[in-house]
Amino acid sequence: MQKRPGWRLFLEMCESSASPKELDRLLSFFLTPEEVDNMNKRVLLVQALLQDEKSQRDIAKDLQVSISKITRGSNGLKMIDESLKEFLKQHLTNEV
Repeated sequence: MQKRPGWRLFLEMCESSASPKELDRLLSFFLTPEEVDNMNKRVLLVQALLQDEKSQRDIAKDLQVSISKITRGSNGLKMIDESLKEFLKQHLTNEV
């Protein structure tokens, strides 16, 4: 039995979206405004960590998140493989 079949279905729907507008509508349907805000902040904190221009405390202050969220993001970046980290850098920073 496949683990998390709903997640797989959700990923397939996202992948088959015809446009960014359609994907936005799909995600807005499935995610609450709070979840969208949390994802927004998560992406921005990962972006800031990858840019490595500010301290973790400054990032937390700028994004109005707890230092523990920054720490979790930092620890997550340490745990991912290099290919995913390069993918994130390519999409979230001007570095490659």
